[in-house]
Amino acid sequence: MSGSNSSLISARISGYLALTKPQIIELLLVTTVPPMFVAKNGVPGIWLMVATVLGGCFAAGGANAINMYIDRDIDQLMERTKKRPLVTGAISPRNALVFALSLEVIAFFWLWQFVNLLSAVLAISATLFYVFIYSLWLKRSSSLNVVIGGAAGAVPVLVGWAAVTNSLNWSPVILFLIIFFWTPPHSWALAIKYREDYSNASVPMLPSVETLSATADRIIAYTIVQIGLTIVFAFVADMGNVYLISAIVLGIFFGALTVPVKRELSEGSAMRLFSFSIVYITLLFGAMTLDVVV
Repeated sequence: MSGSNSSLISARISGYLALTKPQIIELLLVTTVPPMFVAKNGVPGIWLMVATVLGGCFAAGGANAINMYIDRDIDQLMERTKKRPLVTGAISPRNALVFALSLEVIAFFWLWQFVNLLSAVLAISATLFYVFIYSLWLKRSSSLNVVIGGAAGAVPVLVGWAAVTNSLNWSPVILFLIIFFWTPPHSWALAIKYREDYSNASVPMLPSVETLSATADRIIAYTIVQIGLTIVFAFVADMGNVYLISAIVLGIFFGALTVPVKRELSEGSAMRLFSFSIVYITLLFGAMTLDVVV
């Protein structure tokens, strides 16, 4: 009996953890800490970084859980999402919503108490935007869903900057725009593979409502703007050669991978771009940190 109870508890914990979408949280945190180094122009305090990261985890996890609560009807229609805990019944909708809202309350008061009020407000604002603008409105009504809704995923750079300076200026705004323009190519590349899933669920993701050629054109356009912004950031934030050279080299590789997407119009080329887009943003922000440290 005790073994059965342990398995049940373990499954329940795994279910709640899955609600937070840990893989997405990891990516958000990659964009939170490096701006803290740039804002500090050095190494921020360890406790400040830990407190900011934890607060960001709570906020992002809560937002993702609310998203799963809202999307539980369409998740069961999509191959990619049909094993999520609200679809399988591992977690009840009511418990998921209580869990999600609790995380948001914890996030706000944690950041307010241990970081500052501006960071807390920014983090919760991102959740509200993600839930009401993206999940409840744009995701099911417009092919611009990940363009406008993706702004929520760009807020962590502002949270990280505000955690150090308790203010914002043009440097974090440019960082925000980098993530804003990076998100659509990243998301559309993945959506090319799952376009039939989106069609079955009546979600107007760009590749499911436009041709692959038109989607590729949009991917290339957003990528060009995003790469340009990474170079602009070097001068606005007075970054050194480590960052600037990295931004140029990484941008060349990123841009080069968009060409086969247009030429081949295949899932394979799209998924190669998607996979590299994660490596790209991780290395770019890593170079940002290294530039400050050295």
